[in-house]
Amino acid sequence: MTEIAAPLSLKRHKPFALFWTMRVTTTTAYFMQSVAIGWQIYDMTGDPLDLGLVGLVQFIPLVLLAVVVGQIIDRCDRRAVARICQIVKAICALLLAYGSARGSLGRDAIFAILLVVGTARAFETPTLHALLPGVVPPLLLPRAIAASATANQTAIIGGPALGGLIYAFGPTTVYACCAAVFALASVLVSLMPRHATPSARKPINLENLFAGFAYIRSHPILLGAISLDLFVVMLGSVTGLLPIYARDILMTGPWGLGLLRSAPAVGALLMSVWLAHAAIERRAGLLMYASTAAFGLSILVFAFSRSLVLSFAALVVYGASDAISVVIRMALVQMRTPNEMLGRVMAVNSMFTGSSGSLGEFRAGLVAAWFGAITSVAIGGFGAIVMVLAWMRFFPDLARVKTMAPEDPDRGS
Repeated sequence: MTEIAAPLSLKRHKPFALFWTMRVTTTTAYFMQSVAIGWQIYDMTGDPLDLGLVGLVQFIPLVLLAVVVGQIIDRCDRRAVARICQIVKAICALLLAYGSARGSLGRDAIFAILLVVGTARAFETPTLHALLPGVVPPLLLPRAIAASATANQTAIIGGPALGGLIYAFGPTTVYACCAAVFALASVLVSLMPRHATPSARKPINLENLFAGFAYIRSHPILLGAISLDLFVVMLGSVTGLLPIYARDILMTGPWGLGLLRSAPAVGALLMSVWLAHAAIERRAGLLMYASTAAFGLSILVFAFSRSLVLSFAALVVYGASDAISVVIRMALVQMRTPNEMLGRVMAVNSMFTGSSGSLGEFRAGLVAAWFGAITSVAIGGFGAIVMVLAWMRFFPDLARVKTMAPEDPDRGS
């Protein structure tokens, strides 16, 4: 297949079109809900630590359920797992809407509901990643990963903006809209063709439960890529503090918060669209390190900005550089892992990469409560750059990676 024909085939691939649309809808609703919760919590308590706790309560299920999630994904219909996750999130959104409408929704109730949402997402995220290799042929997978990222980033742009605008009518309206969109996502995933799960199911024991961890540990390139993302995002996460920047530093309102939340996705979307049409065929490892360093530098610019325009621009670069790293990492993992292991490996990957954002929000909120938001963000940007330099020394094989595909046909180099 030629390079020119590949993108056209991806666009005309109906199962991928369903997958792409489903991911747009569910991610849009999630980030609409996130903006509403962030503003509502901070308006309710005025405590930066509570913004960090929003991330922490969603982090807990990722860690506690990682080995269980991987087993379920590799043993069950991945489409059914994704559908159940959408239904659970729709119910949670309805509970948030009901509590807000009655005026009975308190801080603790929000955290309890977020714990359930975090549990659903602990299953949903690795399931969607494990679904993708079965949706498109291997030749199109790198471009499909990038195109899937455009779905995610399109939703991250639209979701916060919609959430911020609809919040003018109250949080109840936002949560009710989210419930409807999650329900639509459950219908879309049901329309996707079913892909057979591996027929040979190994018995559940400790070795099988932790097979995903063992596989990643035995492949330094995958370990380096995943662990770099973990530490850099844990240090460099700024989204949890955006309500503080919007209200107290940049002196704007919910619309400004929605704009800031959308900015990283603008950069990521532009970069993902480019990556969906231009394959990374050389120096992929060095490109990953360079983009991660740019991620850290953009955080430093944002930390000291007092202009909404400059802050938006810094966050655009933040999102674009992160998109390069994400596409390379996801392609490395998905193309170098056998299908029968993919659910367990993606569950571990999601545990680390997903929890890094939640832990990062908690770290940012905790440091902001002690030393202020600006100091918290600046420490994160500087720390991200230090991590890049350290990982280049600890994982030199990652820097030498040229393409995402394995050098041998075993998919596990």
